[in-house]
Amino acid sequence: MREPRRKLRTIAGAAAGLALAATAVTLIPRADAATSSPQRAEIAAASFQRGPNPSAASIRATTGPFAISRTGVARSSVSGFGGGDIYAPTDTSQGTFGAVAIAPGFTATRSSLAWLAPRIASQGFVVFNIDTLTTSDQPATRGRQLLAALDFLTGQSAVRTRIDKNRLAVMGHSMGGGGTLEAARSRASLKAAVPLTPWDLTKNFSTVKVPTMIIGAQSDTIAPVRQHSERFFSSLPDAGYLELAGASHFAPNVPNTTIASTSVAWLKRFVDEDTRFEQFLCPGPASGVSRYEVDCPLRG
Repeated sequence: MREPRRKLRTIAGAAAGLALAATAVTLIPRADAATSSPQRAEIAAASFQRGPNPSAASIRATTGPFAISRTGVARSSVSGFGGGDIYAPTDTSQGTFGAVAIAPGFTATRSSLAWLAPRIASQGFVVFNIDTLTTSDQPATRGRQLLAALDFLTGQSAVRTRIDKNRLAVMGHSMGGGGTLEAARSRASLKAAVPLTPWDLTKNFSTVKVPTMIIGAQSDTIAPVRQHSERFFSSLPDAGYLELAGASHFAPNVPNTTIASTSVAWLKRFVDEDTRFEQFLCPGPASGVSRYEVDCPLRG
């Protein structure tokens, strides 16, 4: 039985290298952001803060303050998962970055989340958008693959020196969302988890200690929130819950500002320990949301 929440907020939105493939590296420019070197040094010195002071507009932007590179990793060059694309900030002046692995859903490939990975990376993370070994892999298998991808990132990838191996997170859609929960249960050292319209036959994740933001969809008929997202949330001891108003199971497969901004805020708050982003979680989004619950102030 989970402990009662200290502060509950509910919103009814409608009413209210080593193994890298020989693929080209693509440079993706940053959004315009005027931040001087002394300012950047001061920001980086405070905990793991990276980047300029955030605003509601900056976390909703399609491109954040960091220019990023993209490197393809071939399936044949790795083991334990199906390869993918690594997006990493090119700025090395602010120290290392936290890293996030993202897994797709049942029958899907990394292309289904290709809009989200660079968007998160441009906010100051190394992001690995992976393919799974098969498109029919179940959540537990996808969870192991997410962890294998993180191990590759920190141990073998060409960007490993840009990553703080102690600040890692997982995300995923549908069965990849279930895999996100499975990975968080298996590796308590993770700093954050963000399951997107998650699906899993396992419903009880009460042993998970990783701060988890579940993003469900009100009109999901494949992983209905009452059978999946809500039950996962109820079992988790340290979690937030956002439900997209009127959205379907496939909402995470197309650009969605609420998904992106909430994910960025959660990752920044818990992977970077950056309390500047708590203002976007307490309170949460004011529109497009049928339900939102989080303990405020946030722990950790």
